[in-house]
Amino acid sequence: MKLDAKIPSGPLEEKWFNYKKNARLVNPANRKKLDVIVIGTGLAGSSVAASLGEMGYNVKSFCFQDTPRRAHSVAAQGGVNAAKNYKNDGDSIYRMFVDTLKGGDFRAREANVYRLAECSVNLIDQAVAQGVPFGREYGGYLNNRSFGGVQVSRTFYARGQTGQQLLLGTYQALMRQVSKKTVQLYSSHEMLDLVVIDGKARGVIVRNLETGEIERHAAHAVVLATGGFGKIYYLSTLAMGCNGSAIWRAHKKGAFFASPSWTQIHPTSLPQSGDYQSKLTLMSESLRNDGRIWVPKNLNETRVANDIPEEERDYYLERRYPAFGNLAPRDISSRAAKERIDAGYGVGPLKNAVYLDFSKAIREQGQAKIAEKYGNLFTMYEKITGTNAYKEPMMISPAAHFSMGGLWVDYELMTTIPGLFALGEANFADHGANRLGANSLLQASVDGYFIAPYTIANYLADQIRVGKITTDHPEFDKAEQEVKDKLEGLLKINGDKTVDYYHKKLGKLLYDYCGLARTKEGLEFAIEEIKKLRAEFYQNVHVPGTNATINSELEKAGRVADYLEIGTLMCYDALTRDESCGAHFREEYQTEEGEAARNDAQFQFISAWEWPGSLDQEPILNKEELTFEYVKPTIRSYK
Repeated sequence: MKLDAKIPSGPLEEKWFNYKKNARLVNPANRKKLDVIVIGTGLAGSSVAASLGEMGYNVKSFCFQDTPRRAHSVAAQGGVNAAKNYKNDGDSIYRMFVDTLKGGDFRAREANVYRLAECSVNLIDQAVAQGVPFGREYGGYLNNRSFGGVQVSRTFYARGQTGQQLLLGTYQALMRQVSKKTVQLYSSHEMLDLVVIDGKARGVIVRNLETGEIERHAAHAVVLATGGFGKIYYLSTLAMGCNGSAIWRAHKKGAFFASPSWTQIHPTSLPQSGDYQSKLTLMSESLRNDGRIWVPKNLNETRVANDIPEEERDYYLERRYPAFGNLAPRDISSRAAKERIDAGYGVGPLKNAVYLDFSKAIREQGQAKIAEKYGNLFTMYEKITGTNAYKEPMMISPAAHFSMGGLWVDYELMTTIPGLFALGEANFADHGANRLGANSLLQASVDGYFIAPYTIANYLADQIRVGKITTDHPEFDKAEQEVKDKLEGLLKINGDKTVDYYHKKLGKLLYDYCGLARTKEGLEFAIEEIKKLRAEFYQNVHVPGTNATINSELEKAGRVADYLEIGTLMCYDALTRDESCGAHFREEYQTEEGEAARNDAQFQFISAWEWPGSLDQEPILNKEELTFEYVKPTIRSYK
């Protein structure tokens, strides 16, 4: 299948303007006759639902949490990027565009990335108008800080809880529309399948998680804003409920899945402390503005951090990447930490961490200033570890975090299924092979507030002729029966292993063989092992309870069943890409200095995988070739 990205004509800086100028519109009277379903209530989902509701469409908003405020956008702590140039340090929309393209190792579309930078400017003004309490300087001006992969200060922040504050602003906008009855809110509901009629997305099958009831909902368009699938590794920075089921079920109905192997390992997590853990805690990347990362120079060091003299400390990021130092991008910083830990220089009880040290910053700025910028993060660290990070260094370690891959979408954020849109982390669109810090909150918000309201309207302009979509079509009967059969099938297995047992086994396989580093042999091994694990899962998993009430184990079982299929595709994608780029590091393809060796001649494309129809067949690879008119791909160096 030939993939059409639908990139508008004209110069780069005029493409989005030209699109909006020529986009079709729906008049206010007709909007009331059109229905849109939005799955997910994070920044992307809540913002698009609120925007469409304000415009007059009939919107149904679904989340599996008990309230939209629990969406995982709250966990993005460090900040949100915008090319405002408030620091007068040379920032611009174009510089942000280049930084983002370079950060993604030149594996993203120029047009999408430029639009992200262009729309960032308006987002900050919108958030301030909503009451988001961004950090300010003494005179009242909005303050900025830096994040990895850039040499300017463009990150707006609300201490260490930026995602939470942005989500509260979006939640208020959503609930305003709920009170106006333009948006119907369905909390504690999980999407279990997509309904496609005559090739178009026309509805969803959901389960009421409190009653077990299976429900049908129809619409003229469906929006997936369900986040990423990083929890596939089991131990990750993500909440326990995060999953990839919505986009995977859509994939099996015809939506192409792009670049699933591009998953980000965050360098600033608390290290694993034992086998009992179910998740890891993220410490904001913003800490790397003032914290210095180091390990002891001596192998098997037994002294505590404060007893190790300066000359016996290896500030390895400052040594290897002097131009960016501790603000090197996430993929590079994570691999550098893994290299030091694997070489035997790790610290902590399990020797699986590195130090993040604030002593120099505290000496120069004072503890009060550091507390003003990061106080809640230091408090959180002490509550978890019992260590006062003002007095001794934090210990951090790489951990699974963000999915750059997701459903393939065109410039309009529409998937290969007409009428099905994917926003935020659920799509692949803006980050290439590695996401720069503070761009996740940006993409989610921009997709929902500034892009999708135009592109969805453009699609809906000719849907008014279709009339009301109802749930009595045979495709709804078929999808609902398939959902019920799958749920009943999981309950009937009645084996002797828990769902978590299989999730942990899958997570370790993926982290070891499709994590920070990959090899051909390791990926081939992982594919076969995951197939065996999936077969064992369907023979021996134990799911207690019934489908007629609250059953969190049944919810988990469905999600892990999907993970076992997503994991296979991740490995296929990594295996077919014979290069290293961004977060995808194939050990066979690296420079003499251990850096990623990209192959633009053969792999300058987006992998868009097509569901083959069954698990017995290999997935089908489609390619969207990438062209660069404005920025020439170069060797990605931060030295």
